[in-house]
Order: sequence, then C-alpha cells, then structure tokens
Amino acid sequence: MSSEFEISRSITIGQYVPTGSFIHRLDPRIKLLVFVILVVAIAFNTSYFGNAIGLVLSLYLFWASKIPISYGLSGVKPAIPFIVILAVLQLLFQGQLFSDGRVYVNYGFILITSESIRLVVVSAVRFIEIIFLSSVLTLSTSTTELTHSIQSLLSPLKKIKFPVHEISLITTIAIRFVPTFAIEMEKMMKAQASRGADFGTGGWWRIVQRTKEMFPIIIPLFNIALSRAEDLILAMESRCYTPGGERSSYSVYKAIAKDYLVLLVGLFLSLLLLFYPFPF
Repeated sequence: MSSEFEISRSITIGQYVPTGSFIHRLDPRIKLLVFVILVVAIAFNTSYFGNAIGLVLSLYLFWASKIPISYGLSGVKPAIPFIVILAVLQLLFQGQLFSDGRVYVNYGFILITSESIRLVVVSAVRFIEIIFLSSVLTLSTSTTELTHSIQSLLSPLKKIKFPVHEISLITTIAIRFVPTFAIEMEKMMKAQASRGADFGTGGWWRIVQRTKEMFPIIIPLFNIALSRAEDLILAMESRCYTPGGERSSYSVYKAIAKDYLVLLVGLFLSLLLLFYPFPF
C-alpha cells in the first residue's frame, strides 16, 4: 500500500513515545508552562534571527528527548499545503500592509517588498516551530500527565467557579482523539481504495482534486466520531463520573531544582525572543 495512506505516521500530536530521557522525567506542569511561554514568544517574534533560534531550540528538544527528528518532520508534512497556500496569500494580498523596505514588485494590487517577504518566511518558520514544540510536548508527556498538569496550572481559577477539571479533561480528550481519528481515516481510505477509489495519487499540489477525493470519507468519519464519543460517555458514566464533583488525585507532582532551572531557562529564552533587538 502506498505511503500516502499512512496517515497515522504523519500525526505526532497526541502520541506518546517513552524514551526515558531528561525531558520525559521533567515535571509535566513545568513542561506545559515552558511550552506555553515559548509558543507565545515565537508567535510574537518577527525577525529572521529570532525564528532561527526558535527552530534550533525545537530541534535541540527533539535531540534531548531522544525522539527521532523524523517524528517532527512527519508532523510537518501534512501541513505543507496549508503553509504554501498561506504563504502565497500573504505574498499577494498583505503587501499593502507591509509596504516598508525595498520594493521588488509593484503591479496593480500586488506589492511585494522585503518586509512582505519577511512576513511570509517568518510565518512559515513559525508554523513549523509550533508544530515541533507541540510534537515534543505530546511525545514526551502522556495523556494522563497532561490532564493533571492542565488541572494543576488552572487550579487557582477554581476560586471564581471556573470548571478547571472539565476544561482539562476536554482538552486532553481532544488531543488523544487526534491519532485515533487519523487511524480511522487511514482504515477508510484503504478500504475505499481497494474498491477503486482514487486516493493518494499525485503530489500535495493537487490540493483541490485531493480535497474532492476526501469528501466520501467525511460523513463516515463523523459517524465514527459520534460513536466514539458515545462509547466514551458510557464508559465515564459506568465509572460514576460526576462533572463538578470534588475528587482527589492518585498522582501528586512535586517540582525539584532541575524543574525550576528548566523553567528559568525557558523564561529567559522567551524574554530574549520577545524583547532582544535582533539585527535582522
């Protein structure tokens, strides 16, 4: 079967790879907090040099977690068509908003300058960095750890009656269902391809044709999603789950010196990306 059908291999978010690395052994609350501040810093950095630092940092985290970089690249592959389309749209229609710098093309409504090119390059690299960081976080942190981490970090909001546990549970279920739906889609594509459907032929640039080819599996995928959701509800009810109820936790996390050191390093790098005047 063609590798085009191996969708689950291209989905890194929501999967866990236990390598026993230093990153895996960190307090999951610290990992989640560092992930959030790094993503915020990367999202607001508009320099080539700053995003190059962010990309190198993302690659280093893969190495430190002992996870093959191929996992990160496989997570970027499905996003390439959207990155290309976004880059083209920004290049053609955002030039008037970024008219500073050297002008390369000025024809009608199309204005391409050095600043609009900067926007395209930085946006694409930023997108890749966030995918890499998300992959490292979920590949090195189990779903249970993510649930407890979100609940712990949001726990101060309980004072204002914010549904902390429910929000953390919904978030982790959504993350966990990403690879599950990828596997189900892969099964349906293989089944329909065996009956003559045209899937996986041609390159990613055939975005319109490939979108049309995906329509026959959208409704079955929705049916499977609803069925999975119903099974999950029945499983939670059979275990007497009560929304809003007080509950204790079997796992109690306690940060140590190395966790706080990682937090300080992450905070320093975030402040560097946000406020340091990079030369270009």
